[in-house]
Amino acid sequence: MHHKSFFLLLVLATSLLALIQCKMLNPVIEKKVRDSKEFSTLNKAADWTLAFADNCTTDWQENWTLDGLIATVENNKEGMHFTAGPEYKNDAHHAVLWTKQSFMGDIKIEYDYTRTDVENKCVNILYVQATGIGEAPYDKDIFQWKALRQVPTMRKYFDNMNALHISYAAFTNGSDSSGYIRARRYPAAPNNFRDSTKIEPSYEYEGQPYFKTGEIYHITVIKTNQQFFFQLEGKEGTKLFTWDLSNIKPVTEGRIGLRHMYTRSAIYKKFKIYHRANF
Repeated sequence: MHHKSFFLLLVLATSLLALIQCKMLNPVIEKKVRDSKEFSTLNKAADWTLAFADNCTTDWQENWTLDGLIATVENNKEGMHFTAGPEYKNDAHHAVLWTKQSFMGDIKIEYDYTRTDVENKCVNILYVQATGIGEAPYDKDIFQWKALRQVPTMRKYFDNMNALHISYAAFTNGSDSSGYIRARRYPAAPNNFRDSTKIEPSYEYEGQPYFKTGEIYHITVIKTNQQFFFQLEGKEGTKLFTWDLSNIKPVTEGRIGLRHMYTRSAIYKKFKIYHRANF
């Protein structure tokens, strides 16, 4: 009887632990399901209007402009090959491509992305709806102070622009097996870029990188006043990353930018931007 009672207690304790764990996991699972449904509904919404389309196989200068004197941009049938300078920790080797066109309201961005570098450091950044802070010389129209960004030091952007930012294909410097996807809101508070701009959560990974060299990924980004979505689709599956913007000061208009930190390169293709007719 003693052994039987002990066995029953063990079964009860195990069941109780499983129940507690299930209850702890359920909110996480429920949020993922909810986010996935919301993204799918927004992505398929009938009221998106195509505002920009570039297959990226013809002259890039028709639709884009470049910050940085050392970077190269080349078009061919594979797409738009964007390559930053090769020298690590030299700010002149950063590069940013901007759409010539500006976009207002809720937007959806989608494109094919293929890493062509083999680096295990630095990041790619997607800038969403960037404008200047409006204090001289940082005019709201960022093209008015383009000359100040010939050396595209990152501080010139996060200190002097209103924008949303997603860093991806990002590595913890020097590691092939760890990295992250993060969202930020510019401008930064003085001398406090990391904490003042971050939008939780930060998605860290250990093991296989989200973006492997030579593989094509389809990226879809949706921004509303309430939510920010970043979805990647590759041959190994689909991953969705989300951020709540309800308590973040809204970003409502501006240009789209692609930053490659020094040493980084990638091919872009089938680049499309939509806005919502009811923004």
